Amino acid sequence: MGARRWLDVAAVTSGLLQAFLLLHLATSQSFIGVNYGTIADNLPPPASTASLLKSTSIGKVRLYEPQPSLVAALAGSNISVLLGVPNSDVPNLASSPAAAAAWAAANIPTTVPVSAISVGNELLNSGDPTLGPQLLPAMQNLLAALPAGSATKISTVHSMAVLSSSDPPSSGAFHGDLAGSLDPVLDFLHQNGAPFMINPYPYFAYTSDTRPETLAFCLFQPNPGRVDAVSGLTYTNMFDAQLDAIRAALDAKGYSGVDIVIAETGWPYKGDADEAGATVDNAKAYNGNLVAHLRSQVGTPRTPGKSVDTYIFALYDEDLKGGPESERSFGLYRSDLTANYDIGLAAAPGTVAPTTVTPAPVQNTPPPSRGLTPSPSGFCVTTGSVPGTTQGQQVTQASSCYLPAGAGSRRADAAVRRLVGHGLSLCLVMLARR
Repeated sequence: MGARRWLDVAAVTSGLLQAFLLLHLATSQSFIGVNYGTIADNLPPPASTASLLKSTSIGKVRLYEPQPSLVAALAGSNISVLLGVPNSDVPNLASSPAAAAAWAAANIPTTVPVSAISVGNELLNSGDPTLGPQLLPAMQNLLAALPAGSATKISTVHSMAVLSSSDPPSSGAFHGDLAGSLDPVLDFLHQNGAPFMINPYPYFAYTSDTRPETLAFCLFQPNPGRVDAVSGLTYTNMFDAQLDAIRAALDAKGYSGVDIVIAETGWPYKGDADEAGATVDNAKAYNGNLVAHLRSQVGTPRTPGKSVDTYIFALYDEDLKGGPESERSFGLYRSDLTANYDIGLAAAPGTVAPTTVTPAPVQNTPPPSRGLTPSPSGFCVTTGSVPGTTQGQQVTQASSCYLPAGAGSRRADAAVRRLVGHGLSLCLVMLARR
């Protein structure tokens, strides 16, 4: 082979290796999900919502209850579903394997991939003590009802209120009062390779400590960092601190192999006069920088290089929710399908939308916080007692860690695969000409 051909093949091979690297990064990148809430009377038709989702780099959607029309509209999109079992259905699923089988047959989609099913939402803090003992039987019965060989995982979603300690993150621990219901669930997740799902909200950590440096810490913006005095690790954002507190709690129970999924997180773009930080700029900064943080796959100080599947709350505003204005103002999109603000989720075929976000201005005179005491070390503080929640509504809680309430583009993956295919073809052609 002539020197020129050797150089040509070397160049193609180098490009091919780069393409394979891109493919690895694209396929290993954690997909960004979104929550689809339905406490509203102005939601777009399911077909319009499906079209909107398909036009973005969103790869997962969380449903709080079965939504047959939306699922039908998503068929063929490769957008996976995290399907929710309403808390009110849990006693029925726990009652018998036959009841769970009937629910599964009626509600589990077959036209879209179902990554997981969440049996209940924040059930252990729902304020109904009868539900806790029924959670594990419901999960077991539903698992048994899945078709043989199903890859769907059975889990449940928790609020940060399941933690008794989170300051500093290395002290993360679950409430002892919940052990009777939670410990068997943790073992079920471990035995079945299912993730621990939870809803952290740095926004509520900020409302308890409205200093400018805390806002920057919560929005992934430049800040001095906060040191965990026990582990020696330095944190530059509240999301990682909350995530590592959960990781520490799982590790302390012996479940270091159980993955974490963020089932909800977000920031309101509007709020009442006394709701610190609920602005468009802050919502754009939090969600946009969160997406960039996840796509970077930098991980957390405790688990570097390990990203986490995350569902942003929420796709649309829910105008029928009660409580403060912020509860109705978490939507990424309006009901007319236009964005409330842009965080770089829209993606043209073969490209990944930019994720650069201009930092939001610091509030020089923040509104007063709602009676919560800031953490001396700057991390969110959980309560010593187990608080209850009201499904879908805000109730007052003495914690700054949780909501006081009830991924990379697949189009980019396809483009990289096409690039690899073209590179292979070219390389084979050039080798044939030796």
